[in-house]
Amino acid sequence: MPWSSKHIKWLIDTGERLKTIDGKEVEIWEFQHQKNEVILSAWAKHFRNHYCLDSEIDYFRKGYKYSRSEYLNNIKFPDQKDAPGPSIRAGDLGEVLVADFLEYLLGYWVPRTRYGDKTIRNESTKGCDIIGFHIVKNGRYSANDKLAIFEAKAQFSGNKAKARLQDAINGSAKDVTRKGESLNAIKQRLYTQNKIDEAEIIERFQNDVDYQYKEAYGAVALFEKSLYDRTLLSSALSSTHPQASELKLIVINGEQMMPLVHELYRRAADEA
Repeated sequence: MPWSSKHIKWLIDTGERLKTIDGKEVEIWEFQHQKNEVILSAWAKHFRNHYCLDSEIDYFRKGYKYSRSEYLNNIKFPDQKDAPGPSIRAGDLGEVLVADFLEYLLGYWVPRTRYGDKTIRNESTKGCDIIGFHIVKNGRYSANDKLAIFEAKAQFSGNKAKARLQDAINGSAKDVTRKGESLNAIKQRLYTQNKIDEAEIIERFQNDVDYQYKEAYGAVALFEKSLYDRTLLSSALSSTHPQASELKLIVINGEQMMPLVHELYRRAADEA
């Protein structure tokens, strides 16, 4: 399997907690990445396979006469320099890191289907950012099964902090109505990959009237450490979110995040 969780050990709960203007708690995490060749290579492989499975890349690149690296850089990965490529890179990495958080730390199953079907590499994928599933017992419906939908917003560059936590909260509020379309998109992608058993897990969550389950929502802001602004974060408002009581607020910050983004994309292409 191409997936790796080794890099998630760099994601550390600082224990710091902030309060928003309406009294909602915000968890503060730090991504303390290191120059560990083994972990970075495993992470790059994990990251690359979100865009194109290693088992498929040789077939997809054949018509272009591209090398694997050329195919990834020219067709699949957002551009390194030309706008909006860098911001799309930052956003995609942020979403994948939050997907890893949801799966490897919170224990959900997170299908990795979001980026493979991109038709325009320098655009964000539409719909809910990250969706995770927890089934209490396979083959049975339980009202304690859980669907988690998280929204992620990143700012890894710039001179002034932006209200990315508020942006994530606002985006998460839209997920309540985008849920049906996003579940269908995941199910379709799994079906076309002939992953029928996994597609049927999605089906369990498509009718919450007849087969009830629990929902969890999350809004995550990711920052370059120099842009981590406690005052701005504390000004966020979440009480208007339609599922405010089920909404988890998280901030992740780290040093040299944009250089890390570009390094991960470089490795992902060069080591393909």
